[in-house]
Amino acid sequence: MNQRSAPIYEALEHFRRQRVVPFDVPGHKRGRGNPELVELLGQKCVGLDVNSMKPLDNLGHPVSVIKEAEELTAEAFGAKYAFMMVNGTTSAVQTMILSVIKAGEKIILPRNVHKSVINALVLCGGIPVYVKAKVNPKIGIAMGIEVSEIEKAIKKNPDAKAVFINNPTYYGICSNLKKIADIAHEHGMKVLVDEAHGTHLYFGDDLPVSGIAAGGDLAAVSMHKSGGSLTQSSLLLCGEGVDSEYVRQIINLTQTTSASYLLLSSLDISRRNLALRGRESFAKVSRMAEYARSEINAIGGYYAYGKDLIDGDSVYNYDVTKLSVYTQGIGLTGIEVYDLLRDEYDIQIEFGDIGNILAYISIGDRIQDIERLVGALEDIKRNFGKDGNDLYCGDFIQPEVLMTPQKAFYSTKEQIPLGETSGRICGEIVMCYPPGIPILTPGEKITDEIIEYINFARERGCSLQGTLDPEVELINVIKED
Repeated sequence: MNQRSAPIYEALEHFRRQRVVPFDVPGHKRGRGNPELVELLGQKCVGLDVNSMKPLDNLGHPVSVIKEAEELTAEAFGAKYAFMMVNGTTSAVQTMILSVIKAGEKIILPRNVHKSVINALVLCGGIPVYVKAKVNPKIGIAMGIEVSEIEKAIKKNPDAKAVFINNPTYYGICSNLKKIADIAHEHGMKVLVDEAHGTHLYFGDDLPVSGIAAGGDLAAVSMHKSGGSLTQSSLLLCGEGVDSEYVRQIINLTQTTSASYLLLSSLDISRRNLALRGRESFAKVSRMAEYARSEINAIGGYYAYGKDLIDGDSVYNYDVTKLSVYTQGIGLTGIEVYDLLRDEYDIQIEFGDIGNILAYISIGDRIQDIERLVGALEDIKRNFGKDGNDLYCGDFIQPEVLMTPQKAFYSTKEQIPLGETSGRICGEIVMCYPPGIPILTPGEKITDEIIEYINFARERGCSLQGTLDPEVELINVIKED
């Protein structure tokens, strides 16, 4: 196929030149009804915010330009089929689970999944079987999933329908995905891969293996994160042995019927860009990230980790484009460094948590921006660093599951003060966002350690979300008889 083509973009350009009189939605009518919107976004952008029509195809049932764009995307990513998603990678992740898991069926997965996974289990009634992950004691984050732990989980749960893997994690950790996929397939299980942070893996010569190349059945790929498309645009890739028409039906259960052509065209153009220039671009990204890692480690106090974490099992590989930095060595939590970078240095990084920060390096970054970040981190150490004796270690906590997410979510609940919840079953999600990995999910047992972690995260400025109480002073727990 001709990867220089961008069918949706080209159809929109043709449509724009036709000067069609609009008696359809959206109601702003190419911006004429909302001049302030035009001033903000520009006439061309607003003029291309159009509704589905015959010349532009329909995302729910594509037969022309969208179908062609999806076929080009599948070829570029080495997949059997590709779906363009406009409800974010959350929608792609939930589609994967809803396509494979029904009420009462098991799915094997790590605990450090995104909240979208837990929400999908609330919707479908699936039963999570969590695989234990090692925690790096120095930086306090979960490592990848060891092959032996997957084998144990499959042996104990031979009726499980799927194995779900993060590839890579937010911090750049990669498991032995190919081996895990082979084992899962030997036992008749599907392999679902969350590649929200792995678009570039499909276009990198020296990067970890991609989900589809490793044998994944379905992979959710955030094109808007490292692939260059507009926020909220994503892809769902299918491998061999997947009924793509059934997957389309699942997508249409929840995805909007008013697909944004701005998002669709951004996916189309970005796919073309990556197909033509992706390998060159991501080689540059890797070099910039490795340079930044070296410079930050030279400052002292910080720990910008990378391939040095690889042990061949719990960290089978590492995504070097992830500039993850442990900050507690200068006496500051990640969220404190995050706030200082934004408030004092006008630098916006991806996230800060209890122990780490993540600066997202991708195709739009420049070496001068890297230098500015390194200089700011050096300045923060000099001006704000302290001994940090009062810092919580931030170990990743894996709570005990006492009830399925769906049963807990829909059970009768009561709100009680956080400090009184130890020993109770949580009835809602509690998380720091980003990264969006839940501290607690519905059905998990609350402990003193978890309460301490939540209080510390709040005191240090983490954005706690997911609870009915916006201040997270009260927690919904399952009402006891």
